[in-house]
Amino acid sequence: MSETTLNLSEKDLSKKDLGAVDVTQKEVDSANVDDEFASDKDDKFHQLSWPRLTICLIVQAIALGSLSMPGTFAVLGMVPGVIITVVMGIIAIYTSWIVGAVKVRYPEIMDYADAGYMMFGNIGYKIFAVMFVGLLTLTTGSHVLTGTIAWNNLTNNAICAVAFSAISAIILFGVALPTTFHDMAFLGYIDFVSILIAIGITIIATGIEATQKVGGLAGVDWHAFPPKDNPPTFAAAFLAITNVAFAYAFAQSQFSFMSELRKPKDYAKAIWALGIMEIIIYTLTGALIYSFCGSSVKSPALLSASPLMQKIAFGVALPVIFISGGINTQTAAKYIYGKIYKATSAHAKMNTRKGMGTWIGIVAGVTIVAWFVAELIPFFGALLGLISALFISGFTFTFPALMWFILLKEGPWNKDARQIMLSVVNASIAVMGAVIMVAGTYASAVDIKNGFADGTVGKPYSCVAS
Repeated sequence: MSETTLNLSEKDLSKKDLGAVDVTQKEVDSANVDDEFASDKDDKFHQLSWPRLTICLIVQAIALGSLSMPGTFAVLGMVPGVIITVVMGIIAIYTSWIVGAVKVRYPEIMDYADAGYMMFGNIGYKIFAVMFVGLLTLTTGSHVLTGTIAWNNLTNNAICAVAFSAISAIILFGVALPTTFHDMAFLGYIDFVSILIAIGITIIATGIEATQKVGGLAGVDWHAFPPKDNPPTFAAAFLAITNVAFAYAFAQSQFSFMSELRKPKDYAKAIWALGIMEIIIYTLTGALIYSFCGSSVKSPALLSASPLMQKIAFGVALPVIFISGGINTQTAAKYIYGKIYKATSAHAKMNTRKGMGTWIGIVAGVTIVAWFVAELIPFFGALLGLISALFISGFTFTFPALMWFILLKEGPWNKDARQIMLSVVNASIAVMGAVIMVAGTYASAVDIKNGFADGTVGKPYSCVAS
């Protein structure tokens, strides 16, 4: 055992009291894997640059979330919508910085489940692992659903909606087959341009259409605050808030992406670049489309334009629907693959027939489960809200805040003024995440129940488009 490995294990154990011999062994094994990778500069799994990390995070984040923002503003009102979007974006930047700092300090953490192990031992690992794969699979399901909406729109419901969802799932399967994030990042450039153009088309189209209506822009019924005579219900308001949280969901894959990063300390550049872009894009998308459409705005936002412009926008948005969905499938599959074949296995780098066969099978399995989810919950806003409440509340807010207390904080919480401030901030973020989880799950459940009860969405596995 190398001296570096021994010091790493001692350092980790001094940071937390897990009280088990197998903790030490796991950390030693992880450190040995890192040493092996560090000595292989040409390893295809360690070629990710920070600009490509930014692209991977963009693919993960700036997709379906941006399409839900105008509907969110319509529920919350313009002023609360802008404030919540900006504040939640700043918090997401900070919590992602924490995730990156933890990865730099503990390079043996390869994914979010490993972070759960570092904090809470085996039980933490198991809980985080289930949540991690569950979140990524459900998010892929939301892309299956959006793909179905797109195909129905582009073809005027030419065939059964279930068939369109199957087609979407097959495309997502194909996009997720690349074995490295470095390769997926190439598709990410197409993804980013796609969503920007689709949003731009929708903003311009709805703006022109608004000027042609009676009263022009002045006649649009948008509100700075929710109208007092028709305020949103608690469930509707909180579902809107969870949709904002969904838009900032990228921390869940950050450990996985950074495990392929050539220079891990460069992560902060990617976080800042992504966070600033997200805040600008989400705020402008939500505010402009809502101000042009008013209370009639729809989710996803592309449905708010005229039928012709909807087709154009959805056609342009097809790459982002499938590339962003594919990277979620890929991330979940890479985690599962890594548990089947350890780093020392001959199949670890997917360069054998058995390894590639296993990889293809895992990607197919994740995609099939995602397809079932999309058919069971066939409406956009509630599915995003449920994903956000159950998982993103933890991965983006509560868990990073706990990481600061358990893995990063040095000394007592009241050591000095800075430590007190950070302790209060992180405790508040942890509580905020817990509130989003509880209230958001309730809001999503109410919305799903109401949607089926009033017939505004089709039944599961129905040929009728939702």
